[in-house]
Amino acid sequence: MEHPYLFFVKIFELLGLGHFAHAYPHVVYSWVVMTILIVFGALAAKSVSIIPSKGQNFFEVIVMGIEDFMVDITGEEGRWLFPIIATVFIYILTCNLIGLVPGFFPPTASLNTTASCALTVVVFTHIIGIKYHGIKYIKHFTGPVWWMIPIIMPIEIIGHLARILSLSFRLFGNMMGHELVLIILFALAGLFFAPLPIMGLGIFVALVQAFVFFLLSIMYFTGAMEHAH
Repeated sequence: MEHPYLFFVKIFELLGLGHFAHAYPHVVYSWVVMTILIVFGALAAKSVSIIPSKGQNFFEVIVMGIEDFMVDITGEEGRWLFPIIATVFIYILTCNLIGLVPGFFPPTASLNTTASCALTVVVFTHIIGIKYHGIKYIKHFTGPVWWMIPIIMPIEIIGHLARILSLSFRLFGNMMGHELVLIILFALAGLFFAPLPIMGLGIFVALVQAFVFFLLSIMYFTGAMEHAH
């Protein structure tokens, strides 16, 4: 079902790139989200001072809350993972919330976006495992004794592929479902009133889905760090 109106797709049409924008709205709005985050990040970094303002205090509380929550799970050893974890969480949350703005499309309502985020997390999980355990990390896939390799290895490979499917399809299904409901309500009831309860629920869904992706990512990273202990 095609979205009734997408603001930045119309802009791309004026630039002669309408075919691309209609085919890949998730790419267009991923660029929009990245631009928003870069601009706000630059403004936030520019306004940092020794005597914090109210805005700085607000963002520091959020950032420290995310970091403390992550460290409670991973331990102090995992503090260096905070930049990638926080980036994934903030990016996904912004992608989810931006779909609540009329004329905007949530990039996470596309499987391409969610799968790319899931692949990033799963690949980085193995990078962490190799960083902490070197070549011994392969024992995670082979089992404790050599004669169990034909049994353990297929199970482990399937399990790690399932992580990608789990992360990507859960987020995609929830965001696409919410987007379809909004489109149907906009078509049946117009632009006002009727969709508002669903949009309110959408804020809750956006927060929960971003947090679930964030929490599962931390658990995968922690598992890679603790392996072979």
